[in-house]
Amino acid sequence: MAPSFCRHNRFIQRCPICRETVPGYEESHGPAKSRRESGRTASSGGAAQGIAGASGGGGARAAKRSGRSPHARSSAHALRVRREQRFLDDGYRCELAPGLRSSEDARRFAEEVGFAAARLAALAAEPPSLYAQARDEDDLEQAVWICFLAAYLSPSQDENSFEGIRRALACDWRSGELPDLVDVPLGPRSSHDQARGVQTLQAYRRFAEHAGSQQRAFAGEPEWSPQRRFERVFERLALPGFGRVGRFDLLLTLGGLGLFDLEADSLHLATRTPGSVHPDPTPEAAKRMFGIGDQLLLERRALTLADALQIPIGTLDLALWNWAAGPGGERATIGFDARCGDEPTVQRTLAALGL
Repeated sequence: MAPSFCRHNRFIQRCPICRETVPGYEESHGPAKSRRESGRTASSGGAAQGIAGASGGGGARAAKRSGRSPHARSSAHALRVRREQRFLDDGYRCELAPGLRSSEDARRFAEEVGFAAARLAALAAEPPSLYAQARDEDDLEQAVWICFLAAYLSPSQDENSFEGIRRALACDWRSGELPDLVDVPLGPRSSHDQARGVQTLQAYRRFAEHAGSQQRAFAGEPEWSPQRRFERVFERLALPGFGRVGRFDLLLTLGGLGLFDLEADSLHLATRTPGSVHPDPTPEAAKRMFGIGDQLLLERRALTLADALQIPIGTLDLALWNWAAGPGGERATIGFDARCGDEPTVQRTLAALGL
């Protein structure tokens, strides 16, 4: 029979589809490998065994010389899986927070929004400890220095939450001397890295000296709106070791205390701090909350949620941070009472989330 081509542009006898139409075709059961394929498999297997034996012996000898186990390298680079604590999917869905799948997660988020809102309200009305000292300070340069150290070091979670900041304040801003930060107590939202020492403080002093003073650095141009001022100063505060969390908290504190006319324009989730040893869980929490990873859409959805809750966008920063800790996590209080909360804000949030 003369060979012919099928509709698949193959010899019809070799086409796995059309060869069944050839008269006299019989399907063979259990096809045997050709001699060439068998020889190829055998040679490949022998070569693989030889290579494995050589590498295994060499690896074992190298490991013996170095005093390490042959499996040390593989175990060192083993994949580590971290599971987030969250409630099970109970069918909950909300357009404002499309990433949420649990009503309990939504309720817990409402509680964190209430705490963050109460914290901002307390800053304006009755700030605790060093925040009150900064508000009542006659020297604006010293007041801003107090707020910077509070944002950079972060109040700790114990009863003496401002102890580390008080130690750093032993050096007055006007003296030009930098504080010794060795073994200083740090809070959960601290930007300080012990290995970096006082490099970030030196960079901050240069930032203020370049502007002429701290007051001029944070005041900016008179025609700027509070949101514009927040955005521009946030960009200029890109100092070594001073990440998004510290910069955002500093500007939010200065605005809350009334020292400068500052109001957050967004969450600035795309900000990164190369080499930072302190993780920032807020961007990942926002991705989980809003069900998307695009930075522009994240900021838009965060603004939409803040408008629906009738809260400043800056409230969501601390709320997302604490919400990311999970059901059994510890709330970052930043020197405030962990039990405080704004109940009307909590109720508005629950209503907006459909609960």
